[in-house]
Amino acid sequence: MAISIDKHFGVAQQALELRSMRANVLANNIANADTPGYKARDIDFQEMLKSRLEETSDSVGINGTHSGHQLTTPQGNTMTGLKFRTPTQPSIDGNTVDAQVEKTQFVQNTIEFQTAFEFMNGKVKSLLTAIRGD
Repeated sequence: MAISIDKHFGVAQQALELRSMRANVLANNIANADTPGYKARDIDFQEMLKSRLEETSDSVGINGTHSGHQLTTPQGNTMTGLKFRTPTQPSIDGNTVDAQVEKTQFVQNTIEFQTAFEFMNGKVKSLLTAIRGD
């Protein structure tokens, strides 16, 4: 019986990619903590994961029922999943980065990335065990 690698890894692959993207966004926020007018952003992880899982499960695609129908994909923030963070205390210069919040979110994201990585590592080990017959 054939094994689908995508099904075997499940959501872990998507989670790792999104955690990596979120780490980049959070690092960018921290790097711009002193930039006047910079608006802190973040990825809605749950929303993006749900969106990605729906995309991968919809392998058939979108079909129009009439030749006049226009098939479009969402643009802007809905496509990237980036949202502006609501500041608790915006600064006078318009910067909305709270360094403590960003650092806390970065550490939490790192822990969740490591968890997804360990899960993925376990899946790889189980495949290797099945292949080797150990």
